[in-house]
Amino acid sequence: MQRTIRTRGESVVQGKFLEELSVGQTAELVRVVGEADIEAFAEVTGDNNPVHLDADYAAKTAFGERIAHGMLSAGYISAVLGTTLPGPGAIYLSQALRFKRPVKIGDSVTARATVTEIDAAKARVTLATVCLVNGKPVVDGEAVVMVPRKAA
Repeated sequence: MQRTIRTRGESVVQGKFLEELSVGQTAELVRVVGEADIEAFAEVTGDNNPVHLDADYAAKTAFGERIAHGMLSAGYISAVLGTTLPGPGAIYLSQALRFKRPVKIGDSVTARATVTEIDAAKARVTLATVCLVNGKPVVDGEAVVMVPRKAA
């Protein structure tokens, strides 16, 4: 039994209870990073590093062009956890991240989460997390979330 939640935009999001999860379950989403995404992220966070926003500056860096904020890519992991696996009601407890490669404007990012451990006593779930561009990891890590139980 999944929980159905309506979001602000009235889309329906399905969530899973702790008892519905199993090791190996995987979910993912795909997003193309646009210039507007990078600018909006900078506006919201205040991270105005010119490597993200200034093409002339970025051209002189090791990247040779503007790149997305690492946490923008990591945010796609949060979207997977909050909307799909486990979904609404899951509460982030921790997230370890390793930034492997830059993400550029126009890159298609696949964010994936896979259940690796379930601690039923504490209602905690550990997930391997990764963001991929062209099949190569750009961000990887591990998340721990608290997941709602079914009502008795």
